[in-house]
Amino acid sequence: MTETAETRPFEAQVQELLNLMIHSLYTEKEIFLRELVSNASDALDKLRFENLTQPDLGEGDEELAITLEVNADARTLSVIDNGIGMDRDELIANLGTIASSGTQRFLEEISANQGASAPDLIGQFGVGFYSSFMVAEEVSVVSRKAGEEDGYRWRSEADGNYTIEPAPGAKRGTCVTLLLSEREGDESETPDFLDEGTLRALVRRSSDFVEYPIRLGDDVLNSQKPLWARPKADLSDDDYREFYQHLTHDWHAPAETIHFKAEGASEFTALVYIPSARPANLFGGEAGRTQLSLYVRRVFITAECEDLLPPWLRFVRGVVEASDLPLNVSREILQANPHVRQIRRSLTKKILGSLESLRERDREAYDGVWNAFGTVLKEGICTGEDEDGRIAGLALFESSRASERTTLGEYVERMGEEQEAIWTLLGPDRATLDASPLVEPLRSRGWEVIYLTDPVDEWMVDRLSEFTGKPLRSVHAADLDLADEEGEERASAAAQASAGLLEALNEHLGEEVKEVRFSTRLVESPAVLVSEAGPPRPHLERALREGGMAPDLPGPERILELHPGHPLIERLCAMHAEAQDDPRLFDFADLLHGQALLAEGTTPRDPARFARLVTELMTTAP
Repeated sequence: MTETAETRPFEAQVQELLNLMIHSLYTEKEIFLRELVSNASDALDKLRFENLTQPDLGEGDEELAITLEVNADARTLSVIDNGIGMDRDELIANLGTIASSGTQRFLEEISANQGASAPDLIGQFGVGFYSSFMVAEEVSVVSRKAGEEDGYRWRSEADGNYTIEPAPGAKRGTCVTLLLSEREGDESETPDFLDEGTLRALVRRSSDFVEYPIRLGDDVLNSQKPLWARPKADLSDDDYREFYQHLTHDWHAPAETIHFKAEGASEFTALVYIPSARPANLFGGEAGRTQLSLYVRRVFITAECEDLLPPWLRFVRGVVEASDLPLNVSREILQANPHVRQIRRSLTKKILGSLESLRERDREAYDGVWNAFGTVLKEGICTGEDEDGRIAGLALFESSRASERTTLGEYVERMGEEQEAIWTLLGPDRATLDASPLVEPLRSRGWEVIYLTDPVDEWMVDRLSEFTGKPLRSVHAADLDLADEEGEERASAAAQASAGLLEALNEHLGEEVKEVRFSTRLVESPAVLVSEAGPPRPHLERALREGGMAPDLPGPERILELHPGHPLIERLCAMHAEAQDDPRLFDFADLLHGQALLAEGTTPRDPARFARLVTELMTTAP
């Protein structure tokens, strides 16, 4: 049966996206050409790779190329490639829909950043094809997939629907034809995309390094020499930046560019970038996948070579060209190949060195990189891949003393001779930790505390036991002993004098805490909760529960310590001495326990009862 044209609606989010573009959300309209050329280049890469194992896909010795065609009378501009092409289902999937989660984040970002520039948003969410509608009244895509006989035409005026139908006689590859809108406003500020001079300038500026010839008539507009193969001395900052944007579709400038050629046991050339902004998919479906493109002797192999970098460097983007790998390299060969392992070691060393250099010469820029990717880098510590401590040395932390975030190295330099350990405290945020009673004994000695506020820090400190010979110690620890002789004597005397009170409180709070005891560490606060070694720390337990990973996780064994010299605790002791069955004792005990929970950022088990007790106390207070 002969197929007929079918009209289908865009998914709602795609239509909303198109409406935003059409109504001039973006100002740099020429980006559409770069996006279409990049898509064409990707299609040619895919065909060349598939052709290694399926020679018939090439359908002869036809040169792989990108062609621009202009019809001034019809006001059309076409971008044509003879690459891998798309079948009917791929046209629908790639052009009629976008992954809903990505589109939703894109639209949310637009709503939250009405003044944001177009390239920033397009780069973050990979919606480059739709930028065509910034300049076109209608877009038509004719495509035939390599190895198949039937071609199809996709067409839309961005009116809520698109049409897909058979395209008899379609050539292998894809032809995107734009029916250009009339230029509006000041024509000097609106490029004429039907003008050959304009197209030549745009291609040279943004796509000169595309490996395939970009033709306009009989002329080739680009040099075709891969940027990474050129001498560094011949390249400008603009060259590097434009290639980065071509490669990543990220219109933020990269934070660092690393371009080098390795010789010796393994020969390879690398051009890699450390982005300055976090991509949308860093923790999404692509999480854990390294995104370095691998070429072997100028032949594209894969855009996502997971073996070239560890997962904790997955934010790094770029290209590696090797000369010691077979062209028909497979996943298994990559995993087992010693040359790949050597490339991985060299790249990792170079990237860490570049981050160290950036930290030393431009702390503000480095702070931005750490904000974006610090959590990912710390995964390297968590997985035990930081034997030399270089990742730990890169980490930035809030602390009780520094006005700005500090490195562990800077902390060690500030340590006094009498301080033997790096003190750490886990919690939800700096404000909470600054007010924590646990910091009091160290602050009174003039010692600094590292604040660990990133959720991944819970796992990191289990691996990071020391730094440059200095042990990391948690002020959460129940066995922390920082008291002087006077403090120990005071706690011991209070325990003897108020043994009955401790016994009553331990019985009352038995389901909430493992033990109630007098403290040798507190300076100002009446009570604090500390943890025994082994069970999860409080906000790790909370994160596991809230994330549904361990809803039935038993509560951690906590110890409630009371400050024997605090007026509130002295009053509690006096109340028990006067009347051991006074019901207010247990209300006060619940208030103390709830107060200690709040001080560490944890909600009391029964917030309603805690609020009622506070209200009653305020009501009856003299």
